[in-house]
Amino acid sequence: MRWTVYLAGEIHSDWRERVAEGVRAADLPVDLTGPVTDHPSSDDCGVRILGPEEQALWKDHKGAGVNAIRTRTLIRNADVVVVKFGEKYKQWNAAFDAGQAAALGKPLITVHPPELTHALKEVDGAAQAVAQTPEQVVQLLRYAISGELP
Repeated sequence: MRWTVYLAGEIHSDWRERVAEGVRAADLPVDLTGPVTDHPSSDDCGVRILGPEEQALWKDHKGAGVNAIRTRTLIRNADVVVVKFGEKYKQWNAAFDAGQAAALGKPLITVHPPELTHALKEVDGAAQAVAQTPEQVVQLLRYAISGELP
């Protein structure tokens, strides 16, 4: 069986590449999916496709709707959802993605530094595992898929 793993969350570090490299190195039967990680494209998709908006509120509303088509579909089709919270920005979208995954009964792994543990206690409470590094995510996936410990 191939597993589909949705990688949600922060887009300002190389964590997705590190998970992908670890999955390849471990030869795991995993297909990785995720949101559009090009920030300008994600912000502008609504107005670029559906037409301009004078007010930022409506520009953001259009973009969020267009992005949600991808996000909701990929989360719904995922076997596991991994949500990474970074230190630099408040990732409300990441928390929303984690909530969607939990509501759909998807196995959820959160990833964040220890400094965010208190702020994310409710999100972590819905997760099956809380990791601190992309490498731990790969180890969790390896164990879930094969039953093998690192």
